[in-house]
Amino acid sequence: MITQSSVEKFLDDLASGHPTPGGGSAAAIMGAMGAALVSMVCNVTIGKKGYEGVEAEMKAVLHESEKVRRRLTAMVADDIAAFDSILAAYKLPKATDADKARRAAAIQAGLRRATETPLDCARVCAEVIALSRRASEHGYLNVISDGGVGVLAGFTGLRSAALNVYINAPALKDRAFAEQATAELEKLVEFCAAETEAVYKIVRDKLG
Repeated sequence: MITQSSVEKFLDDLASGHPTPGGGSAAAIMGAMGAALVSMVCNVTIGKKGYEGVEAEMKAVLHESEKVRRRLTAMVADDIAAFDSILAAYKLPKATDADKARRAAAIQAGLRRATETPLDCARVCAEVIALSRRASEHGYLNVISDGGVGVLAGFTGLRSAALNVYINAPALKDRAFAEQATAELEKLVEFCAAETEAVYKIVRDKLG
């Protein structure tokens, strides 16, 4: 599993001449990093003197952020598999009309998968942003900057995933699905841009 490699190895793989892992995998990792930072803020806050009143909230956020982190980490492999399915489809034979039909259908299936996967990643990154707000509002002041980094990582992951939707959706013959996916994504980006800025301001104001 690529997520079990070292950071250095992952970066080497990103930099290589092979198309996977690519931007979609990086988007998932960025989102997972955001979730991990939310978890850290919660873990530091839980049990801290003076923060007893928010301990239940921090435990609830931690439970969710760890679930989200696992989902995003798994999406690294999902993104690679989606891209590889497109490459495999393009290599199918096209000698006969039946071959061409099968190949075209496989390409469309691959493109749909390569659109759905980053769209799902964007949705989960939006959850990171929401959790970052809760952690930043209530977390231990000395690690609150990490809540800010978490929300920025989540939003960067979201926008990065969006680019992977935008590059694949135009080639889909199912225009209704493509337009629905793009419309959902644009609303998500708009809402999360404002939410990210709000959380950043919460953190910045607490830092004096």
